[in-house]
Amino acid sequence: MEIMRFDKPIGTFLLMAPTLWGVVLANEGRPSLALLSIFVLGVVVMRAAGCIANDLADRNLDGHVERTRLRPLVTEALTVREALVLLLLMLSAALGLVALTNTLTVQLSVVGAALAMLYPLMKRVTHWPQIVLGLAFSWSIPMAFAASINTLPNELWWLFAANVLWTVVYDTQYAMVDREDDLSVGIKSTAILFGDLDVRIIGLLQALCIMAFWQCGMAFGLGPIYFSAVAAVAVMFIRHLWLIRHRDTKQCFAAFNQSKWIGLMILAGLCGHFWIGSGIR
Repeated sequence: MEIMRFDKPIGTFLLMAPTLWGVVLANEGRPSLALLSIFVLGVVVMRAAGCIANDLADRNLDGHVERTRLRPLVTEALTVREALVLLLLMLSAALGLVALTNTLTVQLSVVGAALAMLYPLMKRVTHWPQIVLGLAFSWSIPMAFAASINTLPNELWWLFAANVLWTVVYDTQYAMVDREDDLSVGIKSTAILFGDLDVRIIGLLQALCIMAFWQCGMAFGLGPIYFSAVAAVAVMFIRHLWLIRHRDTKQCFAAFNQSKWIGLMILAGLCGHFWIGSGIR
């Protein structure tokens, strides 16, 4: 259904990336099929739940924003009651999946679900909703470690930090597309907060993200294949800065849409390290 954004998979890709990073890293490149299936299905279900929650929260505002004016709750193709039932079904399915793991993962999942449900509301009270989205999208990383080794090593937080920073980067680019509409309806975002400094601050956040990815590699003792992937991400970041330099909405959306390749680059670097280059130093 449209409200679950199955027709727009970019959000699923962006949530899937850190999830797979965590699963691969926690299992040294060889997760079980069962564990992999749980987390992949979990991403699909929770992304759908997050979209439904977002549309419920924004149903009275979306009609005033060009990009969202045809969403199902705006056009009344779907009722609020139907959306709530669908949201409960998605959350129940997510709970059923995480119940197949262990107690620590279940406990962490409660925090992850709360972050996902909280994010849409934060756009009304703070100019930093992207931070909450980053936390929600990164929470699968500690969950992957919990499900895999039943503990949370300190090193994983470098990867967590990298994904939070990356999320703020690409979601700020996304918010730059809607900036004028958001201002008119009172929705807050980092794109509005940063103002004329938006491109420079995005560049700073990109640099911090690369540092966090690099420190993750150092902390876990990863090799040159992984670090080559991080270098490729840095090049992609520079390309995105070039795209958004004039704040053209189409180019900002293009930069956001290309972010899926960044997730794939890091995943390739991790898989390459464990499958090919673990003996290379």
